[in-house]
Amino acid sequence: MGQPVVSQLKGLSIYLIGMMGAGKSTIGQQLAIALGYRFLDTDSLIEQAAGQPITQIFAESGETAFRQLETQVLSQVSAYKKMVIATGGGIILERQNWNFLHYGVSVWLDVPVEVLYSRLKGNRNRPLLQTDDPQKTLQTILNQRQHLYAQADVQVPTTDLDDPTHVVVNILDGIQAAIKPDPIPPQPGEFEIRYDT
Repeated sequence: MGQPVVSQLKGLSIYLIGMMGAGKSTIGQQLAIALGYRFLDTDSLIEQAAGQPITQIFAESGETAFRQLETQVLSQVSAYKKMVIATGGGIILERQNWNFLHYGVSVWLDVPVEVLYSRLKGNRNRPLLQTDDPQKTLQTILNQRQHLYAQADVQVPTTDLDDPTHVVVNILDGIQAAIKPDPIPPQPGEFEIRYDT
């Protein structure tokens, strides 16, 4: 399914960005299979590096410490090729992280707030949603981040009705459109060079 895109990518990694609950990990695993790439999730790597869950990092060290750890992990994974990397929803908040995201192709999974809320309601593992009105909080966070997500190389709108395979196909199509093929160099004799004497 992804072979034409693989040749265009030339080993570039894919970074999935978007709000919490957008499906970056689920879609990322399927995209990696389609491309013959490896899959990584920065949140899982952060938990491994810290030796504790993200909720505990937030509770004990705060969001700033978490964001610093997130940048360290991203800087390390950006050195690898042929990876699909699911990132945390706030990875786009640090300007420095965009330097690392530009090592590959960034894909924004753009999901409506209503869908995000239906996926996340009742989830106690999302520190930023431990509020009286999680849906309003989601909307506020999206409003703050939307212009940053929009800087992605590819935007893929999705809904709850989209099958993950369909989303993967849309991502592949978006990447193919975003990456221009190398121009074909002129062949000998194709151009005539004249010198005025």
